[in-house]
Amino acid sequence: MIKTMKIWAFIPARSGSKRLHKKNIYQFYNKPLISWTIKSALNSKYIDKVIVSTDDSYISKISKFYGAEVPFIRPKKLSTDKTSSVDVILHALKKLKADKNDLFILLQPTSPLRTTSHIDDAIKTFEKNRFIDNVVGISKLDHPIEWSNELPSNLSMTNFIQQTNKDKRSQDFPSRYIINGSIYILRIRSFLKEKSFLLKKNSFGYVMEKNESIDIDNLEDLKLAEYFFRINNNLV
Repeated sequence: MIKTMKIWAFIPARSGSKRLHKKNIYQFYNKPLISWTIKSALNSKYIDKVIVSTDDSYISKISKFYGAEVPFIRPKKLSTDKTSSVDVILHALKKLKADKNDLFILLQPTSPLRTTSHIDDAIKTFEKNRFIDNVVGISKLDHPIEWSNELPSNLSMTNFIQQTNKDKRSQDFPSRYIINGSIYILRIRSFLKEKSFLLKKNSFGYVMEKNESIDIDNLEDLKLAEYFFRINNNLV
């Protein structure tokens, strides 16, 4: 809880995954992937409830074993490839009858390098500014977007980079950031109004290092996350 607001942590974990089979319970350092997010949420000083939304009884069993609550099984119609995370959270808020004046934090189970410290630091922004409605995890891009472009079928790179940008160094461009998917925090009232994880107003970024916010979507991501886990925990 922060001030008078209860904080709900929602961890969405459906059973299906095309690129990495059973991704949410795939083994990551001898534990199911989802367990790392559950642990980080449970150790938070501010989070009141840690809820896993899943359509799968086995994921439910694992989630409960690691301390999360699974108060309902998500219907299959909200567990397809085309189901949006917005619909998943709307369903959870309705099932739990969450107070519109509370906050919720969306924590993807595919971000195992996001720690309790990240979660609590991001939540603390609501203490500092009563006008904040939304905090989103972001990471700095490695390369300038000016060095990227679409590529035609013949692979021609004519005018791929604007003439004025050809001889510039990377440090000559402004820093830019990308939403990393690790943390979304919203006032429930504002979320219900806009039905988006990035609100039009009163949204602020929470900057995270790339090696702390990898989103695992395939086996290559998993290996990279394991590498950074060893570095971040002085295991090398």
